[in-house]
Amino acid sequence: MDDRKIVVNPHNNLLSFEEYFYALQDVDEPNTYRNIFPYTEIPKIVFNQRVVPISMPEEIWITDTTFRDGQQSRAPYTTEQIVRIYDYLHKLGGSKGIIRQSEFFLYSEKDRKAACACMERGYEFPEVTAWIRANKKDFEFVKAMGIKETGILVSCSDYHIFYKMNMSRRQAMEHYLSIVRECLETGVRPRCHLEDITRSDIYGFVIPFCLELQRLGEAYGIPVKIRACDTMGYGVNFTGAAIPRSVPGIIYGLHTHAGVPSSMIEWHGHNDFYKAVSNSTTAWLYGASGVNCSLFGIGERTGNTPLEAMVFEYAQLKGTLDGMDTSVITEIAEYFEKEIGEKMPERTPFVGKNFNVTRAGVHADGLLKNEEIYNIFDTDKFLSRPAVVAVSNTSGLAGIAHWINSHFRLSGDKAVDKKHPVVADVKTWVDAQYEGGRVTVITDDELLTVIDEACRKNHCKF
Repeated sequence: MDDRKIVVNPHNNLLSFEEYFYALQDVDEPNTYRNIFPYTEIPKIVFNQRVVPISMPEEIWITDTTFRDGQQSRAPYTTEQIVRIYDYLHKLGGSKGIIRQSEFFLYSEKDRKAACACMERGYEFPEVTAWIRANKKDFEFVKAMGIKETGILVSCSDYHIFYKMNMSRRQAMEHYLSIVRECLETGVRPRCHLEDITRSDIYGFVIPFCLELQRLGEAYGIPVKIRACDTMGYGVNFTGAAIPRSVPGIIYGLHTHAGVPSSMIEWHGHNDFYKAVSNSTTAWLYGASGVNCSLFGIGERTGNTPLEAMVFEYAQLKGTLDGMDTSVITEIAEYFEKEIGEKMPERTPFVGKNFNVTRAGVHADGLLKNEEIYNIFDTDKFLSRPAVVAVSNTSGLAGIAHWINSHFRLSGDKAVDKKHPVVADVKTWVDAQYEGGRVTVITDDELLTVIDEACRKNHCKF
Protein backbone atom coordinates (compact mmCIF):
# COMPACT_ATOMS: atom_id res chain seq x y z
CA MET A 1 0.00 0.00 0.00
CA ASP A 2 2.79 2.45 0.85
CA ASP A 3 4.24 2.03 -2.63
CA ARG A 4 1.13 3.32 -4.35
CA LYS A 5 1.46 6.60 -6.23
CA ILE A 6 0.15 9.79 -4.67
CA VAL A 7 -2.14 11.66 -7.03
CA VAL A 8 -4.53 14.60 -6.97
CA ASN A 9 -8.10 13.39 -6.48
CA PRO A 10 -10.16 15.18 -9.18
CA HIS A 11 -13.31 14.98 -7.04
CA ASN A 12 -11.99 16.97 -4.09
CA ASN A 13 -8.59 18.33 -5.28
CA LEU A 14 -6.81 16.65 -2.36
CA LEU A 15 -3.74 14.42 -2.52
CA SER A 16 -4.73 10.79 -2.29
CA PHE A 17 -3.24 7.34 -2.80
CA GLU A 18 -3.75 5.98 -6.30
CA GLU A 19 -6.83 3.79 -6.22
CA TYR A 20 -6.39 0.10 -5.56
CA PHE A 21 -7.27 -2.14 -8.50
CA TYR A 22 -10.03 -4.57 -7.62
CA ALA A 23 -9.84 -7.92 -9.41
CA LEU A 24 -12.55 -10.56 -9.63
CA GLN A 25 -12.53 -12.94 -6.67
CA ASP A 26 -13.76 -16.21 -8.17
CA VAL A 27 -14.66 -18.05 -4.97
CA ASP A 28 -15.52 -21.74 -4.63
CA GLU A 29 -18.27 -21.16 -2.09
CA PRO A 30 -20.87 -18.39 -2.25
CA ASN A 31 -20.52 -15.47 0.11
CA THR A 32 -24.04 -15.04 1.44
CA TYR A 33 -23.10 -12.73 4.32
CA ARG A 34 -24.86 -15.10 6.66
CA ASN A 35 -23.66 -13.03 9.63
CA ILE A 36 -25.72 -10.10 8.25
CA PHE A 37 -28.57 -12.05 6.61
CA PRO A 38 -29.23 -15.04 8.92
CA TYR A 39 -32.67 -15.65 7.33
CA THR A 40 -34.19 -17.19 10.48
CA GLU A 41 -33.54 -13.88 12.20
CA ILE A 42 -34.15 -10.25 11.27
CA PRO A 43 -31.34 -8.95 8.99
CA LYS A 44 -28.65 -6.98 10.78
CA ILE A 45 -27.38 -3.47 10.09
CA VAL A 46 -23.63 -3.46 10.67
CA PHE A 47 -21.45 -0.35 11.10
CA ASN A 48 -17.76 0.03 10.27
CA GLN A 49 -17.72 3.83 10.69
CA ARG A 50 -16.33 4.39 7.21
CA VAL A 51 -17.77 7.69 6.07
CA VAL A 52 -17.82 8.79 2.44
CA PRO A 53 -18.44 12.36 1.27
CA ILE A 54 -21.74 13.69 -0.03
CA SER A 55 -21.28 14.45 -3.71
CA MET A 56 -24.60 15.20 -5.42
CA PRO A 57 -24.20 15.63 -9.20
CA GLU A 58 -25.07 18.97 -10.75
CA GLU A 59 -27.82 17.24 -12.75
CA ILE A 60 -30.16 14.66 -11.24
CA TRP A 61 -33.22 13.04 -12.76
CA ILE A 62 -35.89 10.39 -12.50
CA THR A 63 -36.42 7.29 -14.63
CA ASP A 64 -39.63 5.29 -14.71
CA THR A 65 -40.39 1.59 -14.39
CA THR A 66 -44.20 1.76 -14.22
CA PHE A 67 -44.56 -0.44 -17.32
CA ARG A 68 -41.91 -2.95 -16.24
CA ASP A 69 -41.55 -3.49 -12.48
CA GLY A 70 -44.89 -1.75 -12.02
CA GLN A 71 -46.62 -4.52 -13.98
CA GLN A 72 -45.11 -7.36 -11.95
CA SER A 73 -47.54 -7.03 -9.05
CA ARG A 74 -50.85 -6.26 -10.75
CA ALA A 75 -52.97 -7.09 -13.76
CA PRO A 76 -51.25 -5.94 -16.96
CA TYR A 77 -52.19 -2.55 -18.35
CA THR A 78 -53.90 -2.39 -21.72
CA THR A 79 -52.07 -0.75 -24.59
CA GLU A 80 -54.41 2.23 -24.37
CA GLN A 81 -53.74 2.61 -20.65
CA ILE A 82 -49.96 2.47 -21.15
CA VAL A 83 -50.07 5.18 -23.81
CA ARG A 84 -52.29 7.38 -21.65
CA ILE A 85 -49.99 7.01 -18.62
CA TYR A 86 -46.96 7.66 -20.83
CA ASP A 87 -48.59 10.92 -21.96
CA TYR A 88 -49.08 11.85 -18.31
CA LEU A 89 -45.41 11.10 -17.53
CA HIS A 90 -44.35 13.33 -20.41
CA LYS A 91 -46.50 16.18 -19.10
CA LEU A 92 -45.37 15.67 -15.49
CA GLY A 93 -41.66 15.64 -16.42
CA GLY A 94 -41.91 19.07 -18.05
CA SER A 95 -39.93 20.59 -20.90
CA LYS A 96 -36.56 19.79 -19.29
CA GLY A 97 -37.39 16.08 -19.15
CA ILE A 98 -36.74 15.52 -15.44
CA ILE A 99 -38.50 12.18 -15.98
CA ARG A 100 -35.89 11.09 -18.46
CA GLN A 101 -36.73 7.51 -19.45
CA SER A 102 -39.43 4.87 -19.18
CA GLU A 103 -38.67 1.17 -19.58
CA PHE A 104 -40.86 -1.48 -21.19
CA PHE A 105 -41.23 -5.23 -21.27
CA LEU A 106 -41.04 -6.59 -24.81
CA TYR A 107 -42.11 -10.20 -24.32
CA SER A 108 -45.72 -9.96 -25.43
CA GLU A 109 -47.22 -8.54 -28.60
CA LYS A 110 -49.23 -6.17 -26.41
CA ASP A 111 -46.12 -4.78 -24.71
CA ARG A 112 -44.30 -4.34 -28.02
CA LYS A 113 -47.35 -2.61 -29.47
CA ALA A 114 -47.52 -0.28 -26.48
CA ALA A 115 -43.81 0.55 -26.71
CA CYS A 116 -44.17 1.32 -30.42
CA ALA A 117 -47.22 3.51 -29.80
CA CYS A 118 -45.32 5.49 -27.17
CA MET A 119 -42.31 5.88 -29.48
CA GLU A 120 -44.66 7.19 -32.17
CA ARG A 121 -45.61 10.04 -29.84
CA GLY A 122 -42.23 11.54 -30.77
CA TYR A 123 -41.46 12.83 -27.28
CA GLU A 124 -37.84 13.47 -26.39
CA PHE A 125 -38.72 12.64 -22.77
CA PRO A 126 -39.31 10.17 -21.35
CA GLU A 127 -37.24 8.09 -23.76
CA VAL A 128 -38.66 4.62 -24.41
CA THR A 129 -36.17 1.96 -23.32
CA ALA A 130 -36.38 -1.83 -23.01
CA TRP A 131 -35.66 -4.45 -20.36
CA ILE A 132 -34.37 -7.92 -21.16
CA ARG A 133 -32.86 -10.93 -19.50
CA ALA A 134 -29.21 -11.59 -20.26
CA ASN A 135 -29.81 -13.74 -23.32
CA LYS A 136 -29.56 -13.23 -27.06
CA LYS A 137 -33.18 -14.25 -27.74
CA ASP A 138 -34.48 -11.33 -25.70
CA PHE A 139 -32.05 -8.97 -27.39
CA GLU A 140 -33.58 -9.80 -30.80
CA PHE A 141 -36.74 -7.91 -29.75
CA VAL A 142 -34.66 -4.82 -28.97
CA LYS A 143 -32.92 -4.89 -32.34
CA ALA A 144 -36.13 -5.51 -34.25
CA MET A 145 -37.87 -2.51 -32.67
CA GLY A 146 -34.99 -0.08 -33.08
CA ILE A 147 -34.87 0.82 -29.39
CA LYS A 148 -31.69 2.73 -28.55
CA GLU A 149 -31.19 1.59 -24.92
CA THR A 150 -32.00 -1.59 -23.09
CA GLY A 151 -31.71 -2.72 -19.53
CA ILE A 152 -30.05 -6.12 -19.03
CA LEU A 153 -30.65 -8.22 -15.92
CA VAL A 154 -27.23 -9.02 -14.47
CA SER A 155 -27.73 -10.67 -11.09
CA CYS A 156 -24.70 -9.90 -8.96
CA SER A 157 -25.14 -11.51 -5.53
CA ASP A 158 -23.86 -15.01 -4.85
CA TYR A 159 -27.43 -15.90 -3.88
CA HIS A 160 -28.35 -15.42 -7.52
CA ILE A 161 -25.11 -16.43 -9.22
CA PHE A 162 -24.68 -19.73 -7.35
CA TYR A 163 -28.23 -20.70 -6.37
CA LYS A 164 -30.35 -19.30 -9.22
CA MET A 165 -28.00 -19.43 -12.18
CA ASN A 166 -25.83 -22.33 -11.00
CA MET A 167 -22.69 -20.54 -12.16
CA SER A 168 -19.41 -19.35 -10.73
CA ARG A 169 -18.67 -15.64 -10.54
CA ARG A 170 -16.35 -15.84 -13.53
CA GLN A 171 -18.92 -17.73 -15.60
CA ALA A 172 -21.59 -15.18 -14.73
CA MET A 173 -19.32 -12.28 -15.59
CA GLU A 174 -18.33 -13.77 -18.95
CA HIS A 175 -21.99 -14.51 -19.74
CA TYR A 176 -23.07 -10.97 -18.93
CA LEU A 177 -20.20 -9.40 -20.85
CA SER A 178 -21.09 -11.39 -23.98
CA ILE A 179 -24.60 -9.89 -24.04
CA VAL A 180 -23.29 -6.40 -23.31
CA ARG A 181 -20.76 -6.79 -26.12
CA GLU A 182 -23.53 -7.75 -28.55
CA CYS A 183 -25.47 -4.63 -27.57
CA LEU A 184 -22.45 -2.45 -28.16
CA GLU A 185 -21.69 -4.06 -31.51
CA THR A 186 -25.17 -3.13 -32.75
CA GLY A 187 -24.99 0.42 -31.34
CA VAL A 188 -27.53 -0.16 -28.56
CA ARG A 189 -26.73 1.49 -25.21
CA PRO A 190 -26.61 -1.16 -22.46
CA ARG A 191 -27.99 -0.48 -18.99
CA CYS A 192 -26.83 -3.19 -16.62
CA HIS A 193 -29.26 -3.92 -13.79
CA LEU A 194 -27.10 -5.17 -10.91
CA GLU A 195 -29.79 -7.26 -9.25
CA ASP A 196 -29.56 -7.83 -5.49
CA ILE A 197 -26.61 -5.48 -5.09
CA THR A 198 -27.26 -5.03 -1.34
CA ARG A 199 -26.36 -8.70 -0.75
CA SER A 200 -23.42 -8.72 -3.17
CA ASP A 201 -19.67 -8.88 -2.71
CA ILE A 202 -19.06 -5.30 -3.74
CA TYR A 203 -15.27 -5.47 -4.03
CA GLY A 204 -15.01 -9.15 -4.99
CA PHE A 205 -17.51 -9.05 -7.87
CA VAL A 206 -19.42 -5.81 -8.42
CA ILE A 207 -16.48 -3.41 -8.75
CA PRO A 208 -14.38 -5.78 -10.95
CA PHE A 209 -17.43 -6.40 -13.16
CA CYS A 210 -18.12 -2.68 -13.52
CA LEU A 211 -14.46 -2.06 -14.38
CA GLU A 212 -14.83 -4.54 -17.24
CA LEU A 213 -18.02 -2.79 -18.35
CA GLN A 214 -16.17 0.54 -18.36
CA ARG A 215 -13.43 -0.95 -20.56
CA LEU A 216 -16.01 -2.30 -23.00
CA GLY A 217 -17.77 1.04 -23.13
CA GLU A 218 -14.52 2.85 -23.86
CA ALA A 219 -13.57 0.33 -26.54
CA TYR A 220 -16.87 0.79 -28.40
CA GLY A 221 -17.31 4.48 -27.65
CA ILE A 222 -20.67 3.82 -25.97
CA PRO A 223 -20.84 4.34 -22.19
CA VAL A 224 -22.45 1.55 -20.17
CA LYS A 225 -25.02 2.59 -17.61
CA ILE A 226 -25.09 0.93 -14.18
CA ARG A 227 -28.36 0.49 -12.30
CA ALA A 228 -27.77 -0.50 -8.68
CA CYS A 229 -30.81 -2.59 -7.77
CA ASP A 230 -31.78 -2.91 -4.12
CA THR A 231 -33.96 -5.84 -5.07
CA MET A 232 -34.94 -6.88 -1.55
CA GLY A 233 -34.97 -3.42 0.04
CA TYR A 234 -31.98 -4.15 2.32
CA GLY A 235 -30.23 -0.85 1.60
CA VAL A 236 -29.70 1.63 4.45
CA ASN A 237 -28.71 5.28 4.32
CA PHE A 238 -27.06 5.54 7.74
CA THR A 239 -23.68 7.22 8.01
CA GLY A 240 -20.98 4.69 8.78
CA ALA A 241 -23.03 1.61 7.85
CA ALA A 242 -21.05 -1.22 6.26
CA ILE A 243 -21.44 -2.60 2.77
CA PRO A 244 -23.16 -4.39 1.20
CA ARG A 245 -26.17 -2.64 2.81
CA SER A 246 -24.73 0.88 2.75
CA VAL A 247 -26.25 2.99 -0.03
CA PRO A 248 -23.56 5.71 0.30
CA GLY A 249 -20.87 3.00 0.25
CA ILE A 250 -22.26 1.35 -2.89
CA ILE A 251 -22.58 4.60 -4.83
CA TYR A 252 -19.11 5.72 -3.70
CA GLY A 253 -17.62 2.38 -4.75
CA LEU A 254 -19.21 2.50 -8.21
CA HIS A 255 -18.13 6.10 -8.76
CA THR A 256 -14.67 6.12 -7.19
CA HIS A 257 -13.35 2.56 -7.47
CA ALA A 258 -15.08 1.46 -10.69
CA GLY A 259 -14.85 4.88 -12.34
CA VAL A 260 -18.51 5.02 -13.34
CA PRO A 261 -19.54 8.65 -13.99
CA SER A 262 -22.50 9.93 -11.99
CA SER A 263 -24.52 10.32 -15.20
CA MET A 264 -24.20 6.56 -15.73
CA ILE A 265 -25.34 5.52 -12.23
CA GLU A 266 -28.99 4.84 -11.33
CA TRP A 267 -30.50 3.61 -8.09
CA HIS A 268 -33.46 1.22 -8.12
CA GLY A 269 -35.00 0.71 -4.71
CA HIS A 270 -37.69 -1.48 -3.15
CA ASN A 271 -39.71 -0.67 -0.06
CA ASP A 272 -39.55 -3.91 1.97
CA PHE A 273 -38.12 -2.08 4.98
CA TYR A 274 -39.83 1.28 4.36
CA LYS A 275 -36.62 2.81 3.00
CA ALA A 276 -37.31 3.20 -0.72
CA VAL A 277 -37.64 7.01 -0.69
CA SER A 278 -34.84 7.75 1.81
CA ASN A 279 -32.45 5.38 0.01
CA SER A 280 -33.23 6.90 -3.39
CA THR A 281 -32.61 10.40 -2.08
CA THR A 282 -29.38 9.18 -0.52
CA ALA A 283 -28.27 7.75 -3.87
CA TRP A 284 -28.70 11.21 -5.38
CA LEU A 285 -26.80 12.84 -2.53
CA TYR A 286 -23.84 10.47 -2.83
CA GLY A 287 -23.33 10.62 -6.57
CA ALA A 288 -26.04 8.86 -8.62
CA SER A 289 -27.68 11.08 -11.22
CA GLY A 290 -30.70 8.81 -11.73
CA VAL A 291 -33.26 7.22 -9.44
CA ASN A 292 -35.64 4.64 -10.85
CA CYS A 293 -39.27 4.79 -9.72
CA SER A 294 -42.79 3.65 -10.47
CA LEU A 295 -46.01 5.61 -10.19
CA PHE A 296 -47.44 5.30 -6.66
CA GLY A 297 -44.68 2.82 -5.82
CA ILE A 298 -46.57 -0.03 -7.53
CA GLY A 299 -44.15 -2.90 -8.07
CA GLU A 300 -42.90 -6.27 -6.92
CA ARG A 301 -43.93 -7.18 -3.31
CA THR A 302 -44.01 -3.94 -1.27
CA GLY A 303 -43.30 -1.94 -4.39
CA ASN A 304 -40.72 0.47 -5.74
CA THR A 305 -39.79 4.02 -4.94
CA PRO A 306 -42.91 6.13 -5.64
CA LEU A 307 -42.23 8.42 -8.57
CA GLU A 308 -44.40 11.22 -7.20
CA ALA A 309 -42.38 11.17 -3.97
CA MET A 310 -39.13 11.74 -5.84
CA VAL A 311 -40.67 14.65 -7.76
CA PHE A 312 -41.05 16.46 -4.45
CA GLU A 313 -37.66 15.22 -3.18
CA TYR A 314 -36.14 16.74 -6.31
CA ALA A 315 -37.85 20.08 -5.65
CA GLN A 316 -36.68 20.09 -2.02
CA LEU A 317 -33.05 19.32 -2.94
CA LYS A 318 -32.80 21.61 -5.97
CA GLY A 319 -35.06 24.41 -4.75
CA THR A 320 -37.09 24.25 -7.94
CA LEU A 321 -39.44 21.94 -9.84
CA ASP A 322 -37.53 22.74 -13.05
CA GLY A 323 -40.73 22.88 -15.05
CA MET A 324 -42.36 19.71 -13.71
CA ASP A 325 -46.16 20.02 -13.62
CA THR A 326 -47.12 18.49 -10.28
CA SER A 327 -50.86 19.00 -10.82
CA VAL A 328 -50.60 16.05 -13.23
CA ILE A 329 -49.99 13.78 -10.22
CA THR A 330 -53.60 14.30 -9.15
CA GLU A 331 -54.80 13.65 -12.70
CA ILE A 332 -52.86 10.38 -12.83
CA ALA A 333 -54.18 9.25 -9.43
CA GLU A 334 -57.76 9.95 -10.55
CA TYR A 335 -57.16 8.06 -13.79
CA PHE A 336 -55.76 5.06 -11.90
CA GLU A 337 -58.78 4.96 -9.60
CA LYS A 338 -61.56 5.65 -12.12
CA GLU A 339 -60.24 3.98 -15.28
CA ILE A 340 -57.81 1.30 -14.06
CA GLY A 341 -59.44 0.43 -10.74
CA GLU A 342 -56.27 0.91 -8.65
CA LYS A 343 -57.45 2.34 -5.34
CA MET A 344 -55.07 4.77 -3.63
CA PRO A 345 -54.77 4.15 0.12
CA GLU A 346 -56.52 7.11 1.73
CA ARG A 347 -53.53 8.43 3.68
CA THR A 348 -50.90 8.05 0.97
CA PRO A 349 -48.87 11.27 0.70
CA PHE A 350 -49.86 13.58 -2.20
CA VAL A 351 -52.46 11.23 -3.73
CA GLY A 352 -54.57 9.65 -1.00
CA LYS A 353 -58.10 10.97 -0.50
CA ASN A 354 -57.26 12.06 3.04
CA PHE A 355 -53.59 13.03 2.71
CA ASN A 356 -54.36 16.70 3.58
CA VAL A 357 -57.65 16.16 5.44
CA THR A 358 -57.81 16.96 9.14
CA ARG A 359 -60.43 15.90 11.68
CA ALA A 360 -59.00 17.45 14.82
CA GLY A 361 -60.77 20.60 15.99
CA VAL A 362 -57.55 22.37 17.00
CA HIS A 363 -56.06 21.70 13.55
CA ALA A 364 -59.23 22.90 11.86
CA ASP A 365 -59.11 26.07 13.95
CA GLY A 366 -55.54 26.63 12.81
CA LEU A 367 -56.46 26.08 9.15
CA LEU A 368 -59.31 28.56 9.51
CA LYS A 369 -56.94 31.21 10.88
CA ASN A 370 -54.06 30.52 8.49
CA GLU A 371 -53.79 27.52 6.19
CA GLU A 372 -49.99 27.47 6.49
CA ILE A 373 -50.23 26.35 10.11
CA TYR A 374 -51.41 22.83 9.27
CA ASN A 375 -50.92 22.31 5.50
CA ILE A 376 -47.54 21.06 4.21
CA PHE A 377 -47.47 23.55 1.30
CA ASP A 378 -50.03 25.14 -1.00
CA THR A 379 -51.55 21.80 -2.02
CA ASP A 380 -54.21 23.59 -4.05
CA LYS A 381 -51.52 25.26 -6.18
CA PHE A 382 -49.25 22.25 -6.68
CA LEU A 383 -51.73 19.36 -6.63
CA SER A 384 -55.14 20.97 -7.19
CA ARG A 385 -55.97 19.59 -3.74
CA PRO A 386 -56.98 22.28 -1.20
CA ALA A 387 -56.65 21.49 2.50
CA VAL A 388 -59.84 19.85 3.73
CA VAL A 389 -61.51 19.29 7.08
CA ALA A 390 -63.63 16.18 7.56
CA VAL A 391 -66.52 16.69 9.94
CA SER A 392 -66.76 14.34 12.91
CA ASN A 393 -67.22 14.51 16.67
CA THR A 394 -63.77 16.14 17.02
CA SER A 395 -64.09 18.81 14.34
CA GLY A 396 -65.67 21.58 16.41
CA LEU A 397 -67.08 24.84 15.09
CA ALA A 398 -63.82 25.65 13.28
CA GLY A 399 -63.88 22.38 11.38
CA ILE A 400 -67.42 22.96 10.17
CA ALA A 401 -66.63 26.54 9.16
CA HIS A 402 -63.55 25.41 7.23
CA TRP A 403 -65.55 22.67 5.49
CA ILE A 404 -68.16 25.20 4.36
CA ASN A 405 -65.51 27.63 3.10
CA SER A 406 -63.62 24.89 1.25
CA HIS A 407 -66.67 23.27 -0.32
CA PHE A 408 -68.31 26.50 -1.46
CA ARG A 409 -65.00 28.22 -2.27
CA LEU A 410 -65.72 31.11 0.10
CA SER A 411 -62.89 33.50 0.83
CA GLY A 412 -62.32 37.04 2.03
CA ASP A 413 -65.48 38.82 3.14
CA LYS A 414 -67.64 35.92 1.95
CA ALA A 415 -65.95 33.34 4.21
CA VAL A 416 -67.81 32.20 7.32
CA ASP A 417 -66.28 31.95 10.77
CA LYS A 418 -67.08 29.98 13.92
CA LYS A 419 -69.71 32.52 14.97
CA HIS A 420 -71.89 32.17 11.85
CA PRO A 421 -75.41 30.91 12.73
CA VAL A 422 -75.31 28.21 10.04
CA VAL A 423 -72.10 26.85 11.56
CA ALA A 424 -73.77 26.74 14.98
CA ASP A 425 -76.82 24.91 13.63
CA VAL A 426 -74.69 22.33 11.83
CA LYS A 427 -72.63 21.82 15.00
CA THR A 428 -75.79 21.17 17.00
CA TRP A 429 -76.87 18.53 14.47
CA VAL A 430 -73.41 16.90 14.41
CA ASP A 431 -73.28 16.73 18.23
CA ALA A 432 -76.70 15.09 18.30
CA GLN A 433 -75.52 12.46 15.81
CA TYR A 434 -72.59 11.37 17.96
CA GLU A 435 -74.47 11.63 21.23
CA GLY A 436 -76.91 9.16 19.68
CA GLY A 437 -74.14 6.63 19.22
CA ARG A 438 -72.82 7.39 15.70
CA VAL A 439 -69.20 6.32 15.08
CA THR A 440 -68.71 7.19 11.39
CA VAL A 441 -67.57 10.43 9.72
CA ILE A 442 -70.33 12.70 8.46
CA THR A 443 -70.69 12.40 4.68
CA ASP A 444 -70.59 15.35 2.29
CA ASP A 445 -74.17 14.68 1.15
CA GLU A 446 -75.42 14.73 4.74
CA LEU A 447 -73.63 18.01 5.42
CA LEU A 448 -75.04 19.63 2.30
CA THR A 449 -78.57 18.64 3.32
CA VAL A 450 -78.13 20.03 6.86
CA ILE A 451 -76.44 23.22 5.55
CA ASP A 452 -79.30 23.76 3.10
CA GLU A 453 -81.84 23.50 5.92
CA ALA A 454 -79.77 25.84 8.15
CA CYS A 455 -79.46 28.38 5.31
CA ARG A 456 -83.25 28.45 4.82
CA LYS A 457 -83.73 28.88 8.58
CA ASN A 458 -81.22 31.74 8.75
CA HIS A 459 -82.19 33.32 5.42
CA CYS A 460 -78.74 33.06 3.87
CA LYS A 461 -77.14 31.40 0.86
CA PHE A 462 -73.60 30.19 0.01
